[in-house]
Amino acid sequence: TLSTIFDSQFIFKLTTDSQINLIKHRPNLFNTNPSENLSSEINTMPALKKTPSLRIRKSGDRGHANHGWLNSYHTFSFAHYHDEDHESFGSLRVINEDKVAGGGGFPKHPHSNYEIFSYVLKGKMEHRDSLGNCEVLTRGDVQFTSAGTGIQHSEFNSDDREELYFLQIWVKPNQKGLKPNYQTLKFSDESKTNKLLKIISPKSEEKKEK
Repeated sequence: TLSTIFDSQFIFKLTTDSQINLIKHRPNLFNTNPSENLSSEINTMPALKKTPSLRIRKSGDRGHANHGWLNSYHTFSFAHYHDEDHESFGSLRVINEDKVAGGGGFPKHPHSNYEIFSYVLKGKMEHRDSLGNCEVLTRGDVQFTSAGTGIQHSEFNSDDREELYFLQIWVKPNQKGLKPNYQTLKFSDESKTNKLLKIISPKSEEKKEK
């Protein structure tokens, strides 16, 4: 069956085989009657043998932490926020909506055996990692880090005045001990406005499409 998570303006659709299927953006999803939007979204889903199982969680029900330099909302248990009813969803482990004050950021820290995605919505994010990558990402950029056997990275707001606003997403891979990898892709506003756009899928699905 197909399950859907509505988080802020984003739709996360995952199959029950614990692999992420689609992460898509619908900027006008909540601009009108919520019940009408939900019905519309259900009607646009592909035909399934079983009735889709939907679970809606309001933005205000998420975990929240404000550290001054970082204002973060957690969809699932994270850091000091714990909710046994919202630990993860299939392979999806973290969706953090982060706002970082000018000059603030996350110092170098390690990760392993996670697929980590950063979706920049506003501002400038400076990324550095132990693979030698160093770049500044802006609105529309999506950063893909496959931590694999181990990687260290840092993420800072490279602007001293403007706020950095991004989504931090972690997914458990279906295989451990992968070779660490990093890449970025850019998606224009036009490619996402009033339409669904696939930006992430398992490699097995990419091969089938080719």
